[in-house]
Amino acid sequence: MAEAADEAELGLLECRVCFERYGPGGQRRPRNLPCGHVLCRGCVEALGGPERRRLECPFCRRPCGLCETSDCLPLLQLLELLGPGGRGPSALGRAAGGAAPPRLQLSLGGWGSLLNPTGVAACRRSGRLAVAHDGKKRIHVFGPSGSCLQRFGERGDAGNDIKYPLGVAVTADGHVVVTDGGDRSVKAFDFEGRGTLAVREGFCLPWGLGATPECDVMVTDAEAGALYRLTADFGSGKLKKCQLVRSKLTSPRGVAVCPSSGAVVVIEHLKTEGPSSCSTRMKIFSADMTLIGQMDSFGLNLVFPSKIYTTAVAFDKEGCIVVTDVCSQAVICLGKPEEFPIFNPLVSHGLSYPVGLTYTANNSLVVLDSGDHSVKIYSSA
Repeated sequence: MAEAADEAELGLLECRVCFERYGPGGQRRPRNLPCGHVLCRGCVEALGGPERRRLECPFCRRPCGLCETSDCLPLLQLLELLGPGGRGPSALGRAAGGAAPPRLQLSLGGWGSLLNPTGVAACRRSGRLAVAHDGKKRIHVFGPSGSCLQRFGERGDAGNDIKYPLGVAVTADGHVVVTDGGDRSVKAFDFEGRGTLAVREGFCLPWGLGATPECDVMVTDAEAGALYRLTADFGSGKLKKCQLVRSKLTSPRGVAVCPSSGAVVVIEHLKTEGPSSCSTRMKIFSADMTLIGQMDSFGLNLVFPSKIYTTAVAFDKEGCIVVTDVCSQAVICLGKPEEFPIFNPLVSHGLSYPVGLTYTANNSLVVLDSGDHSVKIYSSA
């Protein structure tokens, strides 16, 4: 089992052309090709020839230009998490007792359909899923049966274009809201892909999104260390208010709002000293934004059997906090805010690099796995 884990880590962290380990910079920095395959920067430049204009993917033979390649963000985040000479993710044991874990019901996307997805959100009215990814059209809409219904959000500078999507949410009235790291804006669309609103002022680096039952949207700003509440008439494209509700946060990214209580959870990404230089902290706020609880990776590690590095958060229908953990490649329930934290692994196998999380109206668990570019839907227990 240990040999298989080491081999899996080796395949993920090495360029499959030169077999050198990826690194955060220089020639070993991982780069995406438009086809979805990943090579190190050195191999991309070598395949481009002396003029460095065009190259052909060594795996699928699809041609592309060097300007069409981009950094592979999930691998860079994983390298940052592991640190120099770091080990791969640790195994996560199952929690004793409790309800039966959810079962995998459907898997969507994969190579050629999704490219390094960064966010997923569910429409509670229609059952549709909106996925943000690095493909030619940035937003991919799936129907309840898993069929592709729509793609929109071209890469570019036009009003309805999306340069680099970081997060996505679906409002109660059925609008898709996206944070665009490329032009540091928040953009709203209907499910047909028509842009209805773009807020380009006031943000440093908008990242995470969480829709409220009142059709407002909570927005984290990773650079400003802030949390905003965006109130708008998305149908008519009118911004009513962008209110700062929390400041002095540390690189906040993921955010979720409880549909029943209005409680808010924010994930902060912390920098620490030492070989394991990254950790996360969860802050829990009541509906009136009073801090009612918090705990970082170190504190969770004292309570739970493995280190937890949280990349996404959601609330289930019972109001429990559910997170994705890239260390153990798992989805874990941490209990309700008043009992936080408990430890109940929901999904402990079959995931590569979970970065997104949401629940459908029927309480199906939806996990975005950037490691294999897929969306995995689990039936409720």
